[in-house]
Amino acid sequence: MSISVFDLFKIGVGPSSSHTVGPMLAAAEFAEYLQEHGQAADVAQVRVELFGSLSATGVGHGTDKSVVIGLLGERPALVNPEIIDPTVELIKSDGRLNLLGKYDIEFIWERDMLLLEENLPYHPNAMRLSAYSAGGEQLYSNTYYSIGGGFVIDESHASSDAHLVPQVELPYEFNNAVELLELCKANNFSISQLMMENEKVWRTEEETREGLKNIWRAMRDCVNNGLRKEGILPGGLNVRRRAASLHQSLKEARGSNIISSTLGAMDWVNLYALAVNEENAAGGRMVTAPTNGAAGIIPAVLMYYMEYTDQVEEDNVVEFMLAAAAIGALCKKNASISGAEVGCQGEVGSACAMAAAGLCEVLGGTPEQVENAAEIGLEHNLGLTCDPVGGLVQVPCIERNAIAAIKAINATQLALRGDGEHFISLDKVIKTMWDTGMDMQDKYKETSRGGLAVNAVEC
Repeated sequence: MSISVFDLFKIGVGPSSSHTVGPMLAAAEFAEYLQEHGQAADVAQVRVELFGSLSATGVGHGTDKSVVIGLLGERPALVNPEIIDPTVELIKSDGRLNLLGKYDIEFIWERDMLLLEENLPYHPNAMRLSAYSAGGEQLYSNTYYSIGGGFVIDESHASSDAHLVPQVELPYEFNNAVELLELCKANNFSISQLMMENEKVWRTEEETREGLKNIWRAMRDCVNNGLRKEGILPGGLNVRRRAASLHQSLKEARGSNIISSTLGAMDWVNLYALAVNEENAAGGRMVTAPTNGAAGIIPAVLMYYMEYTDQVEEDNVVEFMLAAAAIGALCKKNASISGAEVGCQGEVGSACAMAAAGLCEVLGGTPEQVENAAEIGLEHNLGLTCDPVGGLVQVPCIERNAIAAIKAINATQLALRGDGEHFISLDKVIKTMWDTGMDMQDKYKETSRGGLAVNAVEC
C-alpha cells in the first residue's frame, strides 16, 4: 500500500475522520456512482444503514449528518461547516433530500437513517447505502468501510484485499522502520528527503511543498479560530471551551518569568492542542492529522516550534510533515490509525509518534534519532482506550491531545540526547499496538460502552 503525505494530512471537518469525514466521502461517491451510471434521475429513496461503531457513536460523531450532506454531493475539504446543521434540520423537517443538489427525493429520517447493532466482518466502521426506484426496485447498493483517518474502501476492495496492493511503484518503498532506515543510510537521505523523493511519483516537488504549506495554513487557521471562540460545545455534555480564556491569561503573563519556564512552554503547547480539538468538537474546519480525534497533537507541536524557535521558515513545515508522514504510514500499514479498530492508541498514539518524529527531524535529528523519538511517543501510549463520553469527541479526547503533544516533545528531547540506539524498535512497538488492539474488548474501541463513557458522573 503506497501512502502519500496527503493521505495522512487532509483538510476536512470535525468531529471525526472515521465517523464524519469518511462517511461523507462514501456518500458522495455513492451519489456520483448513481449519476455516472445514469441512475440518479430514477432514484426515489435512499436508505442508510450504519453498523458497529458508526452506529454506536454515530450520532455523537455526526455520522448521520455527514452521510446526508455527502448525498447532496458535498465533500469534507470543500463543504462550509456552517451549513451542515441547518441543512440537516431542513431535511428532517421537510422529509426531502436533494441528491447531488439536482434530484429531489423523499428522505424520511426515521425510515431511511438506520442505526443497527450488527457488526460487519471486515471493519467496525461500516455503512451500507441503497438506492431504490419509485416502484421499490433496488437500483444500487454498496457497503463502505471507514477505516480511519478519512480512508474509505467499499465492499469489493474489502473482500478482494485489493486495497493492499501498491497503487504505484515508489522509488524508495519501505514497509517497516528497518527498511526506512536502511534506505536513508544507503542513499544518504534524511527521512524527509526520502519521503519527498517518493512524493515525486504523484506530483512535482514544488506542488508537494505548496500543498503542505497549505495544510499548515489550515492548521494555523484552526488554532486561531479556536483561540477566539468561547461558549459551550454542542452535544449535551455542557463542556465549556477553555482555549480563549487560557490564551488571554497567557498573553497577560508575557514578560513574567512563567513565559520562559518549562511550565510556561507547556501552557502554550496545551493551549494550541485545546484550541484545535475544541474546534474539532464543534464541527469546524480541520486537518486530519492523521485522524480528527487526534488532530490537535501535530499542530500544537508544530505551532510551538514555528512560533518560538529562531530562524524558522515554512520550508521547515515541509520537513516536519514529511517525516511525520513516514511514521504515520508505518502505523497505518502495520497496525491501524482507527480508534474503532485498536482503541485510542491508534489515533493519539500514532499522532504522538508522528509529532515526535517531525519535531526531531526539524531539530536536526538523524534518521535513527527520528525513529527513536517516534518509538518513545508510541510506546507510552500503548493500551490507550477509546471511550468517549456520550459518543462525543470531547471527554477525554480534547485534554488527551494536549497531554500527547507534551509527550511528543519529551520523546524528542529523550531521542536527541541519545545516539539513536535503543532497546525496543519502532517496528516492535507498532506490532504491539496491533496485538494490544486485537486483545482489547470492543467496549473500549469507540463504542462508548466501557471505560469513562459509562463511569462518568452526570452532574
